[in-house]
Amino acid sequence: MFTKTTHMENDVTNRRDFLIKCAATTAGLTTRSVALALTPSSQPLGSTDPMEIVAPELRPALKQVSPFLSRLKYNDASLPETRRLMGTTSPAPLDSPPVTEHLIQGAKGQPDVRVYVAGDSDGSSKPALLHIHGGGFVVSRAKDSLRVIQDMAVRHDCVVVTVDYRLAPETRFPGSLEDVYTALRWVHDREKDLGVNTRRIAVKGESAGAGHAAALAIAARNRKEFSLCLQVLEYPMLDDRTGSTWRLPEQFGRYVWNAEANRYGWTSLLGVPGGSPQVPENAVPARVKDLTGLAPAFIGVGSIDLFAPEDIEYARRMMMDGTAVELIVVPGAYHGFDVLAPDASISRQFTAAWNDAIRRAFTEA
Repeated sequence: MFTKTTHMENDVTNRRDFLIKCAATTAGLTTRSVALALTPSSQPLGSTDPMEIVAPELRPALKQVSPFLSRLKYNDASLPETRRLMGTTSPAPLDSPPVTEHLIQGAKGQPDVRVYVAGDSDGSSKPALLHIHGGGFVVSRAKDSLRVIQDMAVRHDCVVVTVDYRLAPETRFPGSLEDVYTALRWVHDREKDLGVNTRRIAVKGESAGAGHAAALAIAARNRKEFSLCLQVLEYPMLDDRTGSTWRLPEQFGRYVWNAEANRYGWTSLLGVPGGSPQVPENAVPARVKDLTGLAPAFIGVGSIDLFAPEDIEYARRMMMDGTAVELIVVPGAYHGFDVLAPDASISRQFTAAWNDAIRRAFTEA
């Protein structure tokens, strides 16, 4: 059990204060849901002031954490140090609700999977949220998200399970997908012990975690064992071709997560270079041709995020294939803006939007 710290209503202030402290020492970066994979771009912009593309209320936070971001490198040689740095960023868990750790049996031929649970109540019938952390497929741990799952458990009076899936490049696809699918199965199998209503299970992820969430929704549809009532995809990492075979205008990915980092993350997961003509089947959500029959989706992304074009296109394709989708594009917002600048009005609106999507799904399911 993990116990520590304050009340949910103070969470935004706590995240902001923790971020300022970390930025001052260039030791870390707080996140609402996970340590995001971060690095600044070295590509020049046409403007004399590159910050002109950033929403004014998001600029101070970005400037403040730039020294830390510059220390994060994404290649095989630098990965251990990047993981160490990102591992210093998680805020302490709260006193309540308690968080419990479980080691669950993996899929056939796969190792056991560690999960953390908040909000469970034996004999209840609560909605459940399966949470998948981000980190470019290569960094971060589920344990970094304990504060996050506590907040969501309280806010939505639900059971939240976060999955410590195996990271790339040590584990290639489909290892991570099998880990998160195993967690989904475990929630179903333990519905009475956890107090879960299996008709109201949603999946949520951020960045690479949102990419995993999208892949899980596709797997759930294909395998026809379990259903999801919603997929919440915050600035999802969906397409390996972005920044490799698909070069974008320079305003995309200038800040926080750039094309070079994206190529490394995807190559690490796939075992072949990002943008290759052939990739493992169903490993890249944007390459899946049929998006019919998927769980309804919330997709949110900033307009200068590297992922903005691919996320908008994925939402369009889902809509055309008959899947209900809510899409929010935040003007002048970079990757992880709501984490770096949680007090900004556009960050608060964004956070309220995805929380409202969860509330509606849990009420209507």
